[in-house]
Amino acid sequence: MYEHCFKRLLDIVLSLLAMIFLSWLLLLLAIVIMIDDPGPILFSQKRVGKHKKYFRLHKFRSMKRNAPHDVPTHLLENPNTYITRVGRILRRYSLDELPQVWDIFVGHMSIVGPRPALWNQTDLVEARERYGANDVRPGLTGLAQINGRDELSIEEKSRLDGAYTAALRAGGWKAFAMDLRCFFGTFRPVCTANGVLEGREAPHRAGEDSHSNVGGD
Repeated sequence: MYEHCFKRLLDIVLSLLAMIFLSWLLLLLAIVIMIDDPGPILFSQKRVGKHKKYFRLHKFRSMKRNAPHDVPTHLLENPNTYITRVGRILRRYSLDELPQVWDIFVGHMSIVGPRPALWNQTDLVEARERYGANDVRPGLTGLAQINGRDELSIEEKSRLDGAYTAALRAGGWKAFAMDLRCFFGTFRPVCTANGVLEGREAPHRAGEDSHSNVGGD
């Protein structure tokens, strides 16, 4: 009941409000991206959704147009050479994720859930399968995002995604409390860029969220 009705209703209402009240910021970021590196403002990328069905995820472009397509950032040689100046700021504070409010509004994603894997990240998808985490809508943020983000291994990330899925399946106040925990727990990591390794000298973990594509992510 909670997952299919109340949670979905919250997603629709909150994503609609976000698009309305953040429209000025979305426009400002679009202008800055275009000035910094002329080209597409947005890009779409094939990701794994609920029940392992593919959908197109949207982000602000944070990489140069010649960046390899569908290659996780940690697998690129000298990944920092592909990230634009504005892109570093967008990624550091997760501003590149803002266009996903549209993906939430249309039902491909939820505000809270496991971060959607790239279509070719089979190791992450298979690990999540063991925990049942592929059977819920992917999210803008989730339990893994407030407990390490890029610093987590695939197994650690999948275990946390499984814990979130179990709480969601329990329904009722337990599920709602988990969503509240993930939602409000996101603000501190985002504001401090805690757990974000991109653009730094620290090595990337294999389980991180991918950010590479033709337009950059």
